Amino acid sequence: QVQLVESGGGLAQAGSSLRLSCAASGLTFSNYIMGWFRQAPGKEREFVAVINRGSDGPTSYADSVKDRFAISRDNAKNALYLQMNSLKPEDTAVYYCAANSGLYRTPSKYYNYWGQGTQVTVSS
Repeated sequence: QVQLVESGGGLAQAGSSLRLSCAASGLTFSNYIMGWFRQAPGKEREFVAVINRGSDGPTSYADSVKDRFAISRDNAKNALYLQMNSLKPEDTAVYYCAANSGLYRTPSKYYNYWGQGTQVTVSS
């Protein structure tokens, strides 16, 4: 049974940092492309970042977070991370971890499994 569990969210001051974690179980983690998505109040779910299957694999970012956020993975620990620096109030959202067994793509419809989400709130 596949499970993805996010942690590390909370309240942060603008300009500070948070690191989100995603613990995966019930799947061969190294076979999956892993992504982060977020959903802000009143908005649709949007792509944040993606990393390919290798532990040091290629990455892609949404324009709104590039040069501030960094996605990484540790295949030995079945873990995915999102380092968020220079946080802005507009980063406030529920952040979701997701797994993709297919091609390296960003649209959410290609992702097979999803976590429950973790709330990130950035105050000014």
